[in-house]
Amino acid sequence: MDLPSLAVVLRAALSHIPEERKAAEESLNQFQYTPQHLVRLLQIIVDGSCDMAVRQVASIHFKNFIAKNWSPNDPDESPKVLESDKAMVRENILGFIVQVPPLLRFKSEDERIPLYHIVDETFPRLLSIFSNLVQIDNPPIEIADLINTSLIVFHFGSLLVQLEIPKQLFDPNVFNAWMVLFINLLERPVPVEGQPIDPEIRKSWGWWKVKKWTIHILNRLYTRFGDLKLQKPESKAFAQMFQKTYAGKILTCHMQLLNAIRTGDYLPDRVINLVLQYLTNSVTKNSMYQMMQPQIDILLFEIIFPLMCFNDNDQKLWDEDPHEYVRKGYDIIEDLYSPRTAAMDFVSELVRKRGKSNLQKFIHFIVDIFRRYDEAPANLKPYRQKDGALLAIGTLCDKLKQTDPYKSELERMLVQHVFPEFSSRVGHLRAKAAWVAGQYAHINFSDLNNFRQAMHCIVSGMRDPDLPVRVDSVFALRSFVEACKDLDEIRPILPQLLDEFFKLMNEVENEDLVFTLETIVDKFGEEMAPYALGLCQNLAAAFWRCMASSEADDEADDSGALAAVGCLRAISTILESISSLPHLFIQIEPTLLPIMRRMLTSDGQGIILFTDNILVPLDNYISRGTDHFLSCKDPDYQQSLWNALQSIMMDENMEDSDIEPAPKLIEVFFQNCKGNVDQWVEHYLRITIERLRRAQKPYLKCLLVQVIANALYYNPALTLVTLNKLGVAADIFNHWFAMLQQVKKSGARVNFKREHDKKVCCLGLTSLIGLPADKIPAEALDRIFKATLELLVAYKDQVAGLQVSDPARFQNLMQTLDFRYQALASGIAQHAEERKVEIEKEKLEKANAQ
Repeated sequence: MDLPSLAVVLRAALSHIPEERKAAEESLNQFQYTPQHLVRLLQIIVDGSCDMAVRQVASIHFKNFIAKNWSPNDPDESPKVLESDKAMVRENILGFIVQVPPLLRFKSEDERIPLYHIVDETFPRLLSIFSNLVQIDNPPIEIADLINTSLIVFHFGSLLVQLEIPKQLFDPNVFNAWMVLFINLLERPVPVEGQPIDPEIRKSWGWWKVKKWTIHILNRLYTRFGDLKLQKPESKAFAQMFQKTYAGKILTCHMQLLNAIRTGDYLPDRVINLVLQYLTNSVTKNSMYQMMQPQIDILLFEIIFPLMCFNDNDQKLWDEDPHEYVRKGYDIIEDLYSPRTAAMDFVSELVRKRGKSNLQKFIHFIVDIFRRYDEAPANLKPYRQKDGALLAIGTLCDKLKQTDPYKSELERMLVQHVFPEFSSRVGHLRAKAAWVAGQYAHINFSDLNNFRQAMHCIVSGMRDPDLPVRVDSVFALRSFVEACKDLDEIRPILPQLLDEFFKLMNEVENEDLVFTLETIVDKFGEEMAPYALGLCQNLAAAFWRCMASSEADDEADDSGALAAVGCLRAISTILESISSLPHLFIQIEPTLLPIMRRMLTSDGQGIILFTDNILVPLDNYISRGTDHFLSCKDPDYQQSLWNALQSIMMDENMEDSDIEPAPKLIEVFFQNCKGNVDQWVEHYLRITIERLRRAQKPYLKCLLVQVIANALYYNPALTLVTLNKLGVAADIFNHWFAMLQQVKKSGARVNFKREHDKKVCCLGLTSLIGLPADKIPAEALDRIFKATLELLVAYKDQVAGLQVSDPARFQNLMQTLDFRYQALASGIAQHAEERKVEIEKEKLEKANAQ
């Protein structure tokens, strides 16, 4: 797997869609032994241009692989890592350790012991070097680089473990020596002379990096020791010392640092973000908030709010690269480092925890901006402040919806101050109006005309000349569609709405765009039938564009791949909405078949990676098209199924959880092909028994035993002969009965917990009862009979539990049965109850006899 492809797979491992995430993990497992795989992982881990989330997944995968495969436990086991790869890792690992960011830390306590020894030996010397560097007068930029190296080593050596620091730092004298130096660096002004003019280079200038790393370390210490309630007994005294001596001093330094925003001086975005994180964490702590309170108005109105306003950088990006503006606006990773997001988080936390003293004055401040904006002539209106005010209103949406007197005024606020901006001459205000309207779409409008007006403005926004406005309008539309109680509001404009939607999809590859379409399809259901073909054709076209973009992307940006997945998900939603109209499938099929051919490989790899995903369709093909499945020889479906299932079941590298779909498919095979696949019984029993010997997880063991039960149900005589031929009959039944008898202290079964499990076991065991006497020994028959009765009793109890816990569901289930089956169910329940009493009596007598 090449580097761009590996990055895409690593990104998919973070997907919120379980199927995508599992497929990515399986793909990583499949390719982990290929040459250069470890080296490529390291390249991604240290690649500063790569998303942090992708780098973190790479580091976790690298760590797990090294721990498992670097040195095989079994001396006879062949090495899985090439010596050339090992050599390259050894040559580069120390240099890479210095480069990797703090998120990519190793957490195994036992295996960090060597690092603790290194820290104990080197930190006293490091402290001496660090102290000498900090005390140099008028230091050149080279000293900044050396200080940065010291800070990074301290961070990685002492704070890389999330909840612990080296024991020597618990010594107050040692810790104080470090803290004096950190606070010195925090208070020290950054030299003006020598700062680069280019903003991209300036933010990475040596002295600003010193400031960033110092704040980063202090933030981590505050996160670790800033809350006494979270401390272990052994660290409580240290945490009290940290809070009393240092936490407030750090806060004061941070507040002074933020004054640069008031005076118009330069402060890197990352530094602002880190400082605001510290302040946000301080809001909930009484002593810290009391220190902040005298300056809270200055902080809120002169520092935080300006960060929320539209600025020159935003305008430049809006004008020069609107696609990048959209990407940054909806990128979670960007949010992690954004001063604006940090400012929004501070405001949210402030009104949530200290709302009584801050919410009212902040809202009055926002209202005053609205008033000044309305009163000013067009050429003097504070457009950017209005943008920040709208962002604040949207950020506080949840709080305002729940708080008197604001919740009763929201509709009026929207009508007076938000909706007019739909027609603003300023693009970013049109976009912000769409976003805010979407945030409040679910409130109860006293005048439905206001809701209609907003929704129609949102739809019109999809035709706006500015791309960010169109994108924000589509996202807001989703909320309005969800909130719309009268679909007649949307029906007349549905065709134009869909047209505008697909025009936008032609411009922007964004997975979130598809969510709006899915919401529309879900809302209208079968009413989408007239549009189904056109929708699928447009989504298919978008899919091919996204795939082409993804495959041509040299920078491993996976937005195209994720957008392609979104297209497939939307197509699936459309097909579900018209599932009762199968005649439409014939029209759509030519559009979808090329996609299926593109997505499904013929070399067998697809089924290995996505077995769980295709379990349901394969079940349908076998159970609903059984005759064709059995009779077709070109291709030979039975052979293809065997090839796939054998590969999965016999793959020693696949975890138990990854194997689970395979025995489920074997069950489908035996249950639906009764009397027609005798030639496969031994094959499937062989691989099932082999996997059962290696299985660790109880659920997989149950599934594998149920394969044997299904084989007995398929043909008990043939299965029994096969088990005897393989020399495992006695072992298999002993193992099965032992699993049936395992119970917890509560009396609940350990294995075969589901109703389905019990039914399959009953089918398999009862199939044996009908065999001739010479085929089953009396002793074995007695065990089979008792086990079957106990299963039936347990099944009856499980059904009775359903009857008690969910009477309506049970009643609906019973109503699906005709009178004959209702009578049978009643009889079985009665017999099971009687047998249950007998079993309990037998157990009691046996206990008394002992």
